[in-house]
Amino acid sequence: MAEACARAGCGGEIDPDGYCDECGLAPEAAAAPSAPPARTAVAATLRCGRGGCAGTVDPDGYCDECGLAAEPVSSRSVPASAPVPAPRSAPAPGSPCGRGDCAGTVDPDGYCDECGLAAEPAAPTANSSLSGSGSSRSGSSRTSSGRSRAGRSARSGSGRSVSVRSSRGSAGTGRRGNLGAGLVTIAPVPTRNPSQAVLENPEVPERKRFCSRCDQPVGREKDGRPGRPEGFCTKCGTPYSFSPKLGRGDLVGGQYEVLGCLAHGGLGWIYLAVDRQVNRRWVVLKGLLDTGDEDALAVAIAERRFLAEVDHPNIVRIINFVEHPDARTGVADGYIVMEYVGGKSLKDIANERRTPDGRREPLPVEQAIAYALEALPALGYLHARGLVYCDFKLDNVIQSDDTLKLIDLGAVRRHDDDGPIYGTVGYQAPEIATVGPSASSDLYTVARSLAVLTFDFQGYADRWRHELPGPDEVEVFARFESFHRFLLRATDPDPARRFASAEEMAGQLTGVLREVLSLQDGTARPALSTLFGPELRLVESELPEHRPHARATALALPAPLVDPADPNAGFLSALPAADPGELLTALQSSGADSPELRLRLLRAHLELADHQAAAEVLGGLEAEHPGDWRVVWYRGLAALAEGRAEAAAESFDAVYDAFPGETAPKLALAVCAELLGDAEDATAYYGLVGTTDRSFVGAAFGLARVRLAVGDRPGAVAALEAVPESSTHFTAARVGAVRARLRGRPATEPLAAELADSSAQLTALALDARRREELAVEVLDAALQWVLAGAAGKPATLSVLGHPAAERELRLALEHSYRVLARLSDRAGTRIEWVERANRARPRTWV
Repeated sequence: MAEACARAGCGGEIDPDGYCDECGLAPEAAAAPSAPPARTAVAATLRCGRGGCAGTVDPDGYCDECGLAAEPVSSRSVPASAPVPAPRSAPAPGSPCGRGDCAGTVDPDGYCDECGLAAEPAAPTANSSLSGSGSSRSGSSRTSSGRSRAGRSARSGSGRSVSVRSSRGSAGTGRRGNLGAGLVTIAPVPTRNPSQAVLENPEVPERKRFCSRCDQPVGREKDGRPGRPEGFCTKCGTPYSFSPKLGRGDLVGGQYEVLGCLAHGGLGWIYLAVDRQVNRRWVVLKGLLDTGDEDALAVAIAERRFLAEVDHPNIVRIINFVEHPDARTGVADGYIVMEYVGGKSLKDIANERRTPDGRREPLPVEQAIAYALEALPALGYLHARGLVYCDFKLDNVIQSDDTLKLIDLGAVRRHDDDGPIYGTVGYQAPEIATVGPSASSDLYTVARSLAVLTFDFQGYADRWRHELPGPDEVEVFARFESFHRFLLRATDPDPARRFASAEEMAGQLTGVLREVLSLQDGTARPALSTLFGPELRLVESELPEHRPHARATALALPAPLVDPADPNAGFLSALPAADPGELLTALQSSGADSPELRLRLLRAHLELADHQAAAEVLGGLEAEHPGDWRVVWYRGLAALAEGRAEAAAESFDAVYDAFPGETAPKLALAVCAELLGDAEDATAYYGLVGTTDRSFVGAAFGLARVRLAVGDRPGAVAALEAVPESSTHFTAARVGAVRARLRGRPATEPLAAELADSSAQLTALALDARRREELAVEVLDAALQWVLAGAAGKPATLSVLGHPAAERELRLALEHSYRVLARLSDRAGTRIEWVERANRARPRTWV
């Protein structure tokens, strides 16, 4: 019997890897996982003899190389005096397999990349010899996954068996999958020799044994005696059997030779077998755990039907369906034959990551997101065909090489099917018991799996069964707000408020991933939005000391893209970017009506500052389409245009909740926070936008304004200098950086470095004559006031715009700029003012 976990309140058992299969922790009293028992050595060793296999026969009668039953002794015995044959040498990597008609080549690990078997050894040389001693290998390790209608699910730890980094350069040589969405590189998980995954002692733990009819515990320990794996329920008399029905060497369907059990779960045993008719490929047979369970039988039949319809690279592939008589009853049992998927389950990957004290260490959030992004298209494929997966969890997802695959499709059903529903408590959506499974409930399970992977989610199956802890308890939520909001929407108790499809969920999660990576390394990862357009204009680029004008800032925000399903989408896309008054006339005279047309009408009223008319249009939209996110967005826009920033923030916050991967709602919230005087939130949201996508230049100017307001002048300059040279607002940002360095600075401060940097930037900018002289006046005047105040920290060689940093030279340069501005002015009053300033700046002379 397996050792019971001694931790308080835990009913789990210690797996062979040394960790509890329930709480995921190491035993309290154990310093390290115990090693599996060693096999007993044998004095004499028989060779396998199957088709040139170089393995030897273990004491249990099976080859330690190919895993098959040994050939009968009578067919391969030799006289005692016969010479012992010399061994065959192992083939070199890259050499042909040599097994039958297999066209594969030998991998560095010695196994064929086509059939998966040990390569055919090369013929021995004439002078080779063998001593006759043999060895026995034991390389099996246990993996388990299960599902229970009673809601018992194993705790999943979290671990990192692969390295993660941001994709910056070219990919390495070799095949590369889509795992990581091109943003994160996930190291491949090699496919091990399948025979090493076979369980040495396959048994269902006693705590997981229940009657298939009355759900009462059966086969349990009593008076110190282990429970029986077979018998009758003491309550209802129903027979039960938790023993494997197939053993090593059984030939199922006349084609599949069984090597042993791989795992057991709520729907049956899973066996590893070799297909003797097709290149001796590895396959998986899945049978029923208990034939007395009618629900389980129906699920197995359903699995065959659904798997036959499924053809997706991220879903395990069905190969065949066969029958085999039960050795006890003689009744034929059905078995599904599936492709063998090597690698590791996400549960195994998670459990390998441990802290020194044995507690789980969460996966990096970007790695977990990459896994979810790979799985979502597979679920979307099922949903498009009217199917729901029902039981997505870490146990049922395997990474093999650089590909992710969903396995164990036993719970798959059509969305309108009646009958039992299989799932796992802690992952399963709350509405399952009342309304049944749906695409929405599938997406819920993906989000719950993400939560389990990314933080130490203790109590996810009980205390937090249908909830998430807050950012005050979970560091990853506090650090990545958008990720937290994503999980909140995906696990909303109301299915109608969750993501509408796997595609929509993947789109938002990709946006969240870009943001997470950008926050980690500071590298922007822009992407076109499918919901919003770009910023419409740049406002407040002069960095005024007052807060920005609400209406102008509101109308500069990105606008939602036209819904292509709207009946007037074509008409609206053909409208020119005309004057708001002309646009209003065109819309009103069109005679058409639709939500998008009215939204465009609403915006035209806002552009014309006709808030009363805008409110009337908005009221009609809210009455007819209260849940439409575009209506909510324009409600916020209208409130912001009227100066009601707090009300606007509520609407924009709701849009952020719905679309956490979008940039526009965060920019809108930053504007609202700035107008409300909330420098902390404004800095956070402006910074979030600017870090992820620097094409939103309004965020750079907004961040600069907020930082200047709190006295962070270097931070303001850094925000503006982050605007890329490719931006149409690059020059405006550099001009802003010059002003941010000098505007409002006390002349008594050391300004030498700022004056030098400002001079260099202004000299490098391609400005028209008037703008250049206006900016030169600001720089020269700041330099003059600094010199007059004592020029604190002045270096001996400092020059400003090519002029020595001395009073006379600066006055002459300032006078020149004023007179140039006077000549360029087309208004008499302005020209006179420039001339008067030039006269005041001119150095005093005796003449």
